[in-house]
Amino acid sequence: MFERFTEDARAAVLGAVEQAERAGAAAVDDGHMLLALLAQSAEGTGSRAAFALTALGAVDRRESIAAALAEARRRGGLSQADTEALAGLGIDVDEIVSRVEEAHGAGVLAGAGRRGSGAGGARRGRGLRAWASHLPFTRDAKDVLTKSLRMAMARRDRSIGAHHLLLALTARPGATSETLAEHGVTYGELERVLFAGGGEG
Repeated sequence: MFERFTEDARAAVLGAVEQAERAGAAAVDDGHMLLALLAQSAEGTGSRAAFALTALGAVDRRESIAAALAEARRRGGLSQADTEALAGLGIDVDEIVSRVEEAHGAGVLAGAGRRGSGAGGARRGRGLRAWASHLPFTRDAKDVLTKSLRMAMARRDRSIGAHHLLLALTARPGATSETLAEHGVTYGELERVLFAGGGEG
């Protein structure tokens, strides 16, 4: 599948691994992909995803997005909607998280500290297969990769770009898409910005 990825999409996947390594995470999740796309956008890579994230104001709100993703990880990946639904059943997620952290350490539900923050060191120039074997991808992250392929195929695009990854992140329910929506980046808004001219993806 990775042979169909454009250079910017490959860089986003490698960037997600770097984000996870930097955080000392046990695996790469969909939030790490979003953070990698935002980092690319801030660097001005010129990709369509970077254009869309900049146009929708997400690049200017990177710190807020990162903080929201960190809070969702602290809750074990539960979205705010999940947390509110559980509260409706009388379950206080914040209280549970606090008790778990008291017993097992801060960030335990986020997977922090399970790997050393420099585990093996993130180095550019290694193949995607080496990266993938170095740090596993969560089911959510794998689902984003698969969904991006399906989206590219549905649009009859020849390759998978970083913008397909971004679209996939907004199309999946969960904390990452919720965070994006709270910051003005929805699937509908992305489609409007990316495909307003009706051009090829």
